[in-house]
Amino acid sequence: MSFIPGHPVTAVVQRIEIHKLRDGDNLILGFSIGGGIDQDSSQNPFSEDKTDKGIYVTRVSKGGPAEVAGLRMGDKIMQVNGWDMTMVTHDQARKKLTKKNEDVVRLLVTRKSLENAIRQSMMQH
Repeated sequence: MSFIPGHPVTAVVQRIEIHKLRDGDNLILGFSIGGGIDQDSSQNPFSEDKTDKGIYVTRVSKGGPAEVAGLRMGDKIMQVNGWDMTMVTHDQARKKLTKKNEDVVRLLVTRKSLENAIRQSMMQH
């Protein structure tokens, strides 16, 4: 867990490594995404100010690779295998996540529940 430079102290980063599940020719991650610079951010239930065009996890399959790795619904994806995901279209994000030649996806995410937990622990000290 680390902090993002230039962001408020409450922005907490989590590193998550998902090992794709092979199903015939398909590689399964076990989660869905929403958002992107080409999407209507006011429709994003995870965006606090409704102007955030980031990529968010909208669904995690029970028992799937993403859940096993610790990914949660509402996580905001900042990076995929080192690629910046803060200013991408929905389709660009999907393509980065589903590359056929990559068995492992390394994500950098921010998580609201972590932010809230840290905020509360700071207030107690």
